[in-house]
Amino acid sequence: MERKHRERYNYLRKKKLREKKRKERLQNLTKEQKIFREILGWIAYIVIVIGATYFIVTYVGQRTKVSGDSMEATLHDEDNLIVDKISYRFRDPKRFEIIVFPYKYMENTYYIKRIIGLPGETVQIIDGYVYINGSKLNESYGLEVIESTKYGIAEEPVVLGEDEYFVLGDNRNHSSDSRDSSVGVLKREDLIGRAWIRIWPLDSIGVISHE
Repeated sequence: MERKHRERYNYLRKKKLREKKRKERLQNLTKEQKIFREILGWIAYIVIVIGATYFIVTYVGQRTKVSGDSMEATLHDEDNLIVDKISYRFRDPKRFEIIVFPYKYMENTYYIKRIIGLPGETVQIIDGYVYINGSKLNESYGLEVIESTKYGIAEEPVVLGEDEYFVLGDNRNHSSDSRDSSVGVLKREDLIGRAWIRIWPLDSIGVISHE
């Protein structure tokens, strides 16, 4: 028993001496050294913050703003959204999901539309309605009938490849989307992510419904 007490005593004494020496070293630091240590601490903090921010923006999510009325009445002009960029790393995009992708003819310009046609399907607009593989698509978000002048390339059957998606805006008669040859069908790699949360305006904050 005495041996255990002695070992415990020696351990605590050595620990106390180490702590005392550490404090003495800190006290002996010059003013310049203390400033240098503080600067290094701030630099490390900034590097960590930048690294975390880069990781989140690149792999997890990013903020985007809706411009225009092509997604009315689901999304509105000036809505601010958080885009989920991680889901599609683990699963395939689904029909009706609202996605964000870059407009290839204008730098730093992004479109937000709804996935309608999936890989391997045939999309066509007939009598103002969307047909998938010859069957009328059952849509539940209250869209108007598409005007005959707005069929675009979908006036004829559009056969999607194994890695292609056909997207439309909810405001069908006022949207530039896959019907327009300047946008066309999208590749899987074009999809940045899916609209996740609306963070502005305040009275509309919440998770975005995709159906």
